[in-house]
Amino acid sequence: MNEALWALGRGTGVVALLLLTVSVVLGIVTRSGRPLLGLPRFSVTLVHRNSSLLASVFLVIHIVSLFFDSYAQLRVVDFFVPFLGAAKPFWLGLGTLALDLMLAIIVTSLLRRWIGRRVFRVVHWFTYALWPVALAHSIGNGSDGTSVWFLALALASVVLVAVAVAWRVSANFIEFGNARKGETR
Repeated sequence: MNEALWALGRGTGVVALLLLTVSVVLGIVTRSGRPLLGLPRFSVTLVHRNSSLLASVFLVIHIVSLFFDSYAQLRVVDFFVPFLGAAKPFWLGLGTLALDLMLAIIVTSLLRRWIGRRVFRVVHWFTYALWPVALAHSIGNGSDGTSVWFLALALASVVLVAVAVAWRVSANFIEFGNARKGETR
């Protein structure tokens, strides 16, 4: 049973990271104001929201399966207070930090109507910290973190996010396009 929990925890962690990468890229694309591959902006927003939701589900499965895996030796406090873990406390702490950031983003997303757009956006900017912290956690703490296939996957993820960020800050960024050209609205 421990091997099954370990495999489940390992696999769901990788899938959660991939879905989080997709979510980050699509979030950046959505804010660019431009369609992606001819898809309307609302479609990209919908896929962004759904990939975020799926990433959260896979993260919960990742955490629960590793909690019950005797090899991982996780305690409830390890999920909420960073850097207290028994094994690899730094790398586990990064995962805890990523979880804490994700929880803040989820809560503000659910409360968006009541907390206002400005607070929502400020907290949503934490995604730019969440994603690299989660990536570092998976490389440092994951059992496949230093394998060639996973490092290639991690590198591809970094390239995708970097391209999306470069695209967003380009001069063609619609939301601030006029401001960058020195025009007034």
